[in-house]
Amino acid sequence: MFAQVISRYQAQCYSTSKIGLKTYLSMAIGIALSGTAIQAQAATNAQVYNEIPVADANVEYLSDDSPQVLYERMKNPDGPIDRSKLPSNAFVAEQAQLFFECSEVQTSAARLACFDKVAEQGKTPSYTMSKQSVDLAKTITTISGSPQVVFAEDNNGNNSNLTAAQSETTESLDTVGLTQREAQVLEDIGVTQEQINKYTPLSLAYDLDQNSERGTWTIRPHNPNYVLPLFYTFDPNLNPSSPSREPETFDSNEIRNTELKFQLSLKTKVGEDLFGTNADLWFGYTQQSHWQVYNEDNSRPFRATDYQPEIFLTQPVTANLPFGGRLRMVGAGAMHHSNGKADPISRSWNRVYLMAGAEWGKLSIVPRVWTRLNNENESSEDNKDIEDFMGYGEVKFAYDLADQKSVSGTLRFNPDTKKGAAQLDYIYPLSKNVNGYVQLFHGYGESIIDYNSENTAIGIGIVLNDWKGF
Repeated sequence: MFAQVISRYQAQCYSTSKIGLKTYLSMAIGIALSGTAIQAQAATNAQVYNEIPVADANVEYLSDDSPQVLYERMKNPDGPIDRSKLPSNAFVAEQAQLFFECSEVQTSAARLACFDKVAEQGKTPSYTMSKQSVDLAKTITTISGSPQVVFAEDNNGNNSNLTAAQSETTESLDTVGLTQREAQVLEDIGVTQEQINKYTPLSLAYDLDQNSERGTWTIRPHNPNYVLPLFYTFDPNLNPSSPSREPETFDSNEIRNTELKFQLSLKTKVGEDLFGTNADLWFGYTQQSHWQVYNEDNSRPFRATDYQPEIFLTQPVTANLPFGGRLRMVGAGAMHHSNGKADPISRSWNRVYLMAGAEWGKLSIVPRVWTRLNNENESSEDNKDIEDFMGYGEVKFAYDLADQKSVSGTLRFNPDTKKGAAQLDYIYPLSKNVNGYVQLFHGYGESIIDYNSENTAIGIGIVLNDWKGF
């Protein structure tokens, strides 16, 4: 008897139920190819996991007799098997061991490159499912005739997805962020820095090249998860107001310049490979809080908390852009943003948006344009002029520096009112799992209660994952 492991995120594989070497070899490969439920710390080029994959698969028993057949079934689940060309038990065991060694690498891009390297050598297939991007230019040309989706001819994580800057060969592995054991595994299997670099921050954040082994309905980071113990606002908003609400007045002792700011942001993939185009559906939630932790005179209250649930769809695409860039993703979503307060300081709005993701070497850019959903009457509207200050969209960017450092930011601007905001983030490694984080902000809307109040602020702390700006 052998077992067929059935999973959308894994290659099909089979294992025997006989006792002895055959069983153990079959189980080894089944386990190596069935990692699920991995808890992530970041979806970036330096992503780190808290847990190594754990075997958890549905098994249906069928009839067969050898681990060699299992190996051939992994490569060709439905085709005929030439028993005269079956590999040896030792060969099958060696490939299972290679996959186990790859699973020890906790940095996402390096681990996926390791799996790819083993598969590339023809020793065993990868259990993560490669995704094909929609060729945007060729698809658009079919609209006038017989509309159809045209996939890119080559999108299996090879160099066709890389810009010239990304394709530069690196002589040795960048071992920053890797343990000595992880670096040794990668070197032994022959993984190059170029193969790791193809899994860009944008690719890992939204599963653009491969479906992650985490699958659906597992928690992943979304926006940055950080704590800034020192967040200093140069001009605090002591009179929050809006056109339809009376101002609430505070004195400088009630709202002090220095506070603690933190953010929790998570997402989960709700569905993947939808519509026959490898589109994915996500649900995200972001909560940002300003805590007057140094205000002992007023019981250290929370000054402001923003809540932002959203649902969005991402579509991997490929299209050339000027100056050697490449469009990697288009998407759409809807978001609610509020502060959960009662009048007169209640603030909220709903919006739908379109977004895209593009790369120029180590520079990644995610523009987003939105329109407000006006679902309230005039009397219940908290902040009817919020678009005057928050604009009609934003641009996020991230640039990878050497040694796991990065610079990223967010820009917003309303051309009619000449108002907007700019945020700049600098990330630098402190340890394998924790990065230092410096945040600079100037403009409107640092929190929704301050949407129409201009201020400048600086924060210093730690980011709890290796977020790169998306």
